[in-house]
Amino acid sequence: MQSFSVNQYLRQHIRTVPDWPAPGVQFRDITPLLQDPKVFRVLIDAFVHRYMDKALRPDVVAGLDARGFILGAVVAYELNVGFVPIRKKGKLPFTTVEETYELEYGSATVELHTDAVKPGDRVLLIDDLIATGGTMMAGRRLLEKLGATVTEGAAIVDLPELGGSARLKESGLSLFTLVDFAGH
Repeated sequence: MQSFSVNQYLRQHIRTVPDWPAPGVQFRDITPLLQDPKVFRVLIDAFVHRYMDKALRPDVVAGLDARGFILGAVVAYELNVGFVPIRKKGKLPFTTVEETYELEYGSATVELHTDAVKPGDRVLLIDDLIATGGTMMAGRRLLEKLGATVTEGAAIVDLPELGGSARLKESGLSLFTLVDFAGH
């Protein structure tokens, strides 16, 4: 019988789109992971089973705009904890805190409601992909401004050659990713 690797199985369902959004970019498209109910369940279960462990179990799951919402909401539901969205600036209706971070060309700002987490909350911060790490770093700073502790950052895909995962780990953030596209 063939051995089953969740990481290999998920990797087979990530579509690579060459030269998008710009020439030379190999875009890693996770939408096929979401379209097939079996694949989607394997993906979510990989996260849920990890975070059911008492030592890793969060009080809250925070998802980064926008694909982190898809993963984070389902993982939070399965863990029976709350979910909070970290949105792009101008999308949240209540009082917010904001964090601006640098992009390859310019900057972006993310926001979080001031009552999204409480001091001392243990938060799992989730997104679909780690590239430069800027979005996850900004999300972490937002959560920490409100007194929460980000226990781990999680993503489906890591693109280590872009330096984000190394930068996040150097900052002291524990990371969990399922598929690594190093050198591909």
